[in-house]
Amino acid sequence: MKQQRVIALGFFDGVHLGHGALLRQARLRADALGVPAAALTFDAHPDTVVFGQPVALINTLADRRRLMTEVYAMDHVILAHFDRDMAAMPWEDFVEDYLVRRLGAAHVVCGHDFSFGHRGQGTPDRLREKCAALGVGCDVIEQVSCHGAVISSTRIRTLLQQGNLDEANCLLGHRHFLTGTVCPGKQLGRQMGIPTANVPLPEGVVAPAFGVYATQVQLSDGSRHMAVTNVGVCPTVQSSTQVTVEPWLLDFSGDLYGRKVRIEFCSYLRPERKFPSLDDLQAEIRRNAQQTRDWFAGNGPKSI
Repeated sequence: MKQQRVIALGFFDGVHLGHGALLRQARLRADALGVPAAALTFDAHPDTVVFGQPVALINTLADRRRLMTEVYAMDHVILAHFDRDMAAMPWEDFVEDYLVRRLGAAHVVCGHDFSFGHRGQGTPDRLREKCAALGVGCDVIEQVSCHGAVISSTRIRTLLQQGNLDEANCLLGHRHFLTGTVCPGKQLGRQMGIPTANVPLPEGVVAPAFGVYATQVQLSDGSRHMAVTNVGVCPTVQSSTQVTVEPWLLDFSGDLYGRKVRIEFCSYLRPERKFPSLDDLQAEIRRNAQQTRDWFAGNGPKSI
């Protein structure tokens, strides 16, 4: 017999506070039943498959998984392959055959706007009724707000693109972050005495507003460092349209090439712009470095 577990249902892009309400409830139900807690997510955004509309996501699958396991204590993250066959699955089959028989759901938790099955015919009310008929528990979490703002992944993506980092982080419930591996760049920063790490924007992930941020960078050894990070196309020194994420780790020396880093966005300092000269750019970056030090002096170095 398939091991039973409590399953939270959703795509969970960003793993924001609204998702957190589902995951916490799943954890509570699992502890009460003495079974593992799991989150079910998908390898492709449903809008991309159903409507052919690419969706720039808040974070990668690996980062979603990390947040759900480390922040919300999920025992398992179940990755479902979302394709046209799954999109066309009758909603009853999704509940009875997939969730209960295949995945061993003893209890499920979903949000008030969760839809599933062919043409989205599966609704929270139908899920609750079907689960009751199968002897499976079901919780539906109502809409979650933060300071009067409704929390949604779509809203957070927009805030990040607008440079409204404070509100985005508020709705996320943690600092927005990106992870990647440091690659060789043009080393122009090193020539100015400002050695930046070149981290490509992960494919399929939304680019925060172009500009300079106070950030905290965590290295693969667990150490954390204040950093000034530029997101954009570096118009003063190059004409490329490729978006890069370039942190300058303050009070750090060493080789970062090939190392995996996590860049946590703490404060938006200024928009990206083209400077008249490299000297002007250098002076501005050093001013941003002081702003970063001041930010950490007032807010502390805590991580997510």
